[in-house]
Amino acid sequence: MKIKPIVLCGGSGSRLNLEKNRNLPKQFIDFGGWTLFEKTLERIKSSIFDTPIISTNKKYLKLVKFYLKIKKINNYKIILEPLKKNTAAAILSSTLIEDIPSTQPLVFFSSDHLIEKKSILEKSLRNNKMKLNSQNLFIFGIKPTSPSSEYGYFLTKKIKVNMNKVCKFIEKPNVNKAKQVIKKKGYWNSGMFFIRKDSIINNFKKYQPSIYRHCLRSIENSIIKSNIIYLNKFHFSKIKSLSFDYAILEKVNKIFAIKLNIHWSDLGSWKEILKMYNRNKAKYIQKRNIFYRPWGKYTNIFKGKNFLIKELYIKPKGILSLQKHNYRSEHWLVTQGNPKIILNKEIFKSKPNDHIFIPVKAIHRIINDGKKPVKISEAQIGTILKESDIERIQDEYNRI
Repeated sequence: MKIKPIVLCGGSGSRLNLEKNRNLPKQFIDFGGWTLFEKTLERIKSSIFDTPIISTNKKYLKLVKFYLKIKKINNYKIILEPLKKNTAAAILSSTLIEDIPSTQPLVFFSSDHLIEKKSILEKSLRNNKMKLNSQNLFIFGIKPTSPSSEYGYFLTKKIKVNMNKVCKFIEKPNVNKAKQVIKKKGYWNSGMFFIRKDSIINNFKKYQPSIYRHCLRSIENSIIKSNIIYLNKFHFSKIKSLSFDYAILEKVNKIFAIKLNIHWSDLGSWKEILKMYNRNKAKYIQKRNIFYRPWGKYTNIFKGKNFLIKELYIKPKGILSLQKHNYRSEHWLVTQGNPKIILNKEIFKSKPNDHIFIPVKAIHRIINDGKKPVKISEAQIGTILKESDIERIQDEYNRI
């Protein structure tokens, strides 16, 4: 039996704050001729997967159908939620579709995750498929590349060869605690699950009977048009809004880890987005996008809707003007060197992997007082992303 992929595609992507009033969900943001949702659809176009189910809401239906067509995925089902009720309801309602056999292996993907080596993911699914039963579930863990406070973690204990049981979940710790978790060989909780249909049903019946009851009634009273299932709003509205982690994971005893050492991110912060562009910048750089300045040079990597990605190269002893912007904020990721940063009344040294946020109208400056070049990846976010939005206060090169 093939593995049925279920893609959860209802997130709003509000953390990126691309616009003041309306945020395009991050799974549909163009990051350079591709979107996270497209990458997810490409991931499930493999011989190990059955036809997909997409769980979303009416607001995103046209976009979902558009990208399914673009990727030439013709056989699929879409489940439309009438209300946002978090991931527990989304996962269970997708599972309860009648034509999914009870022993069907299911893998749940978020539509806004970036996985850069899908062959490793597929191999891990093949290796663990026969270990699924009517009670257990497997969760994908990612080997941390840094002590991040943006992700949850879990710890495991080995119970037999190639079987690691999850013994503790840690919700988004601060950086110091994250360092301690990593020392204990903790893994990032990716939010991707591998589980059989009967196991989901059994665990919901046991731990969340009310959610199970209302989800089932919402499915039984749904309206089906072609391959789209419109869940019943009356019954769905009675479901308690809970995450799958809180509703099920924290209660189930038989949770096992599939550990992956790959580049993975949900691109939920500008720091992670800048890391992604920095890894793949060779694909974007063109000579016509390089601009030289007295302090060094900058390269325009990619211009999206209301954001611009750049790389700054500050030569030794190079000093950018003391400046501010009236229409944009900026996120910096130091990738090389130890620049001195002035941000309003603060002066501090930074190091590689440091993230600095520059709010609109904040006075700031970068100084390279070292003997080696500094490189900074920069994301500009705003309605005006031009050099004209530089208000210089001081400048070593007399450009005021």
